[in-house]
Parts: sequence; C-alpha cells; structure tokens
Amino acid sequence: EAQLVESGGGMVQAGGSLRLSCAASGFDFDDYAIAWFRQAPGKEREGVSSISNSDGRVVYAESVKGRFTISSDSAKNTVYLQMNSLTAEDTAVYYCAAGYPLIIITSLPLARGMDYWGNGTLVTVSS
Repeated sequence: EAQLVESGGGMVQAGGSLRLSCAASGFDFDDYAIAWFRQAPGKEREGVSSISNSDGRVVYAESVKGRFTISSDSAKNTVYLQMNSLTAEDTAVYYCAAGYPLIIITSLPLARGMDYWGNGTLVTVSS
C-alpha cells in the first residue's frame, strides 16, 4: 500500500526557516515525481514545488523561488522541502503527493494528476 507521511511543520516567526520531510513507501519511489502542495484557509490547494525522481528535475512556484528548495534522498525514499525567509503568506497545510510515474514533469503538476497523497503538516508563520 502506497503511503506518504509528512513531518516538520510547526510555528515559526516571519523570516525563519523550516524543513519539511515526506517519507514514501509502498511504491517505486525512483520512478515517481514528488510534489509539495499547500492549502491556506479559504483558498484552493496550490502547487509549491516538484521533483522528478527519474532525472532530478525540479520546478518551483514563482511565489517560492529563491526561498524554497526541494531535494530527494532515494536511499531514504524521502523528499525534503527547505523553506527559508518565511512570510505569513506561507501559512498553510503542506501536503506531499506522488504521481506521473516515468514522466519528467517540467511544470508544476495539478493536484488531480497525483496518485498518492499524505495527510499534510501545518506550517504557521507569525508576523
């Protein structure tokens, strides 16, 4: 059974940093793209960043470019999202998802295109 488990969320002051982790199991991690999405209260879920494990290609939303870094550790079947210079606008529940097996994605994937989802981790940035 495919499973994704996020961790690392919490509360941080504006300007601070957090690192989120997404531990995957139950599917062929190296074949999938892993993406981070977030959903703020009253807003739609939006893509934040993705990494194609097949070739390491990464994509970022404009709103997080230069502040967030996605990385993947295939030995641990884990994807990380390093978030720096956080602002109140980054407050949301962050989800990781897996999809697009054996496809190299060059733009942020749509949520409906993902196959597996984690339960999310809450990030709260106080201003």
